[in-house]
Amino acid sequence: MSETRRVVVTGLGAVTPLGSDMETTWRNLLAGKSGAGPITRFDTSPFLVRIGCEIKDFDISQYTHIISPREARRIDLNILYALAATDQALSQAGLSFRDDPEAATRAGVIVGTGIGGLETIYDGHKVLFERGAKRVSPFVATYMLPNMAAGEVAIRFNLRAINFALISACATGTHVIGEAAEIIRRGDADVMVAAGTEAPIVPFGLAAFHRTGALSTRNDEPEKASRPFDARRDGFVFGEGAAALVLESLEHARARGAHILAELVGYGATCDAFHISAPDESGEGAARAMRMALHKAGVRPEDVDYINAHGTSTPLNDKTETLAIKQVFGEAAYSIPVSSTKSMTGHLLGAAGVLEGAVCVKTIQEGIIHPTINYEYPDPDCDLDYVPEGPRPHRVRYALSNSFGFGGHNATVLFKAFENEG
Repeated sequence: MSETRRVVVTGLGAVTPLGSDMETTWRNLLAGKSGAGPITRFDTSPFLVRIGCEIKDFDISQYTHIISPREARRIDLNILYALAATDQALSQAGLSFRDDPEAATRAGVIVGTGIGGLETIYDGHKVLFERGAKRVSPFVATYMLPNMAAGEVAIRFNLRAINFALISACATGTHVIGEAAEIIRRGDADVMVAAGTEAPIVPFGLAAFHRTGALSTRNDEPEKASRPFDARRDGFVFGEGAAALVLESLEHARARGAHILAELVGYGATCDAFHISAPDESGEGAARAMRMALHKAGVRPEDVDYINAHGTSTPLNDKTETLAIKQVFGEAAYSIPVSSTKSMTGHLLGAAGVLEGAVCVKTIQEGIIHPTINYEYPDPDCDLDYVPEGPRPHRVRYALSNSFGFGGHNATVLFKAFENEG
């Protein structure tokens, strides 16, 4: 990142299978709590996969200052999650642009998603075939769009600078953080909401992802199904939710006396150009993304104190990510704690990287690393320190977060404990 325009984090928000705010999610991560269980939203008896990480206690009525109950009933769930997470993050940051039109033109938003309004598409399709074209809601055309979460966030929080959606499968969230920071760095905004959201737990989504072979079929032990880096891993667990970070230029944050949570110092993005769903097993693309983030930050590999892994619990991903980490960090890889948030939240797809970025910020702030749960059977190809024993107190100055997605997308961001120099 440019030394003349540093980017800092001033707000966090989250709606996850572990809690409907960031603090609850964080406490449950430290407790090693699994968010997985039988899917309750629809009848899964015809499905081979019947488990997921559903959000259990989300109440949109807590956000009537943003959206009325009537509006909420017609809006896709992925948008509602994004609105809630953004509200939390802006509240923590102490920012509001509703009554400040000039400041609003310097505040923007990117909301990433892997899929967009899947529930809207699925329900609209059912209406079309069961009741006819004239009964399809006019809101289907808007709320199925992947960009509409970004549009709704901008409208309801009066964010009038750059506004767009970003879609790069499971790398989306980390791309969102990195690209939002670049917008601030180049001077096109002073404040950016970097958010990711996903609500894929509908029959069509479950069936489609199962057919890729990516989902765990451990239906009898859902809490044990997500087991990143473990020798008996058999796929990821479908998750849902949203997370948001408020990013600001350091100058802007200082001028308003903001409480700074961490600094974003590095971002790397590469492509495998290899396969539509499988990672390049050499790990070259993933390693390049990590090296790029470190290079931009001017940080040596041995200075990194913690890695939040992509860690999906799929056989190829975990093996390849481990290999890539060893390529970048050499012998130091064995002394860096690595943990997977997905072991507890499941895979939030396009929202995962933003949540994991927020987790890195909390790790830096509190000096404690959450565990990777269900790591019980060592895999010789996954031989790093995955923090399996429980939360670990550890001073973290630099925290790195990885995300990799279908299509060969690789993204890495690097956070640093804020130091008020310069």
